[in-house]
Amino acid sequence: MRVLGIETSCDETGVAIYDTEHGLLAHRLHSQIAMHIDYGGVVPELASRDHIRRMVPLVREVMAEANTAADQLTGIAYTAGPGLAGALLTGAMFARSLAYAWSLPAVGVHHMEGHLLAPLLEPKPPAFPFVALLVSGGHTQLMRVDGIGRYELLGESIDDAAGEAFDKVAKMLGLDYPGGPQVAKWAQQGDAKAFKFPRPMLDRPGLDFSFSGLKTAVLTARDQTPDYPNRLADICASFEDAVVDTLLRKCLRALQQTGLKRLVLAGGVSANKRLRQVLAERLQAIGGEAYYPAPAFCTDNGAMIAFAGAQRLVAGESVDLVVTVRARWPMTELAAV
Repeated sequence: MRVLGIETSCDETGVAIYDTEHGLLAHRLHSQIAMHIDYGGVVPELASRDHIRRMVPLVREVMAEANTAADQLTGIAYTAGPGLAGALLTGAMFARSLAYAWSLPAVGVHHMEGHLLAPLLEPKPPAFPFVALLVSGGHTQLMRVDGIGRYELLGESIDDAAGEAFDKVAKMLGLDYPGGPQVAKWAQQGDAKAFKFPRPMLDRPGLDFSFSGLKTAVLTARDQTPDYPNRLADICASFEDAVVDTLLRKCLRALQQTGLKRLVLAGGVSANKRLRQVLAERLQAIGGEAYYPAPAFCTDNGAMIAFAGAQRLVAGESVDLVVTVRARWPMTELAAV
């Protein structure tokens, strides 16, 4: 099966072609960072309009690179949620219309399932079952994964997601958009022990997360440090260390609770070098193993949508002509395949 995947959940337009026999054939990604940087965040209406401009050229580029004509495709997958409703609708309508014109089945893909399955694109994919840490700007969740669509939510953030906390901390420190990578960049030059920031919710049982208090602690440190611009690297390093330590200890707790040894890290924050390093070291120390997507597939991309869509199309799933998107969509509602 050869599937065209289209991702438009937020501020990146991703297009890819995945073949179930030959793997990923081609992918393209257009980021809207330059367009949103003056606003300090994503403007939904501008994001939707830009997706409309980008999809046709990207599809043409991907099909040319994959040497694939329309009659060689066997399905189209698109992101149906969660995400920005307007952005989702642009991709969904385009993909469903294209599928209708080319007489192909179409399937709506859960954005976070795409992230979750992205490590399966790697040469050494993880075997089921495993624990997954989904960590991005909108989600921080621990899941037990026994197969595609067989997900058990173990814990999640009760307020800010980890990526959201990175972005908000960046903004309060005066760093450029997008903030998360800027904080990580400054952290490399700082002392992670310079500021003692809290590790939220580690003093109680369970696997839920909370990052709003940590964000407030950074704000307090900024306001109580007269020369804070000269301590910017130290603040960033200490904040990153608190987030990484919290995620690490919750992951270890989840592995112990489930009795599993495999951990999958996915989502935009999975590109964080410090997080990858710490998780890999600790997992190796307990005889476990950590799996990650390639850096290009940590953030939103069409490859993960094409792959996830292919798995569901192979299982016989498809959607009718009524296009539905969901700004919010619990992954535990997905059917097993």
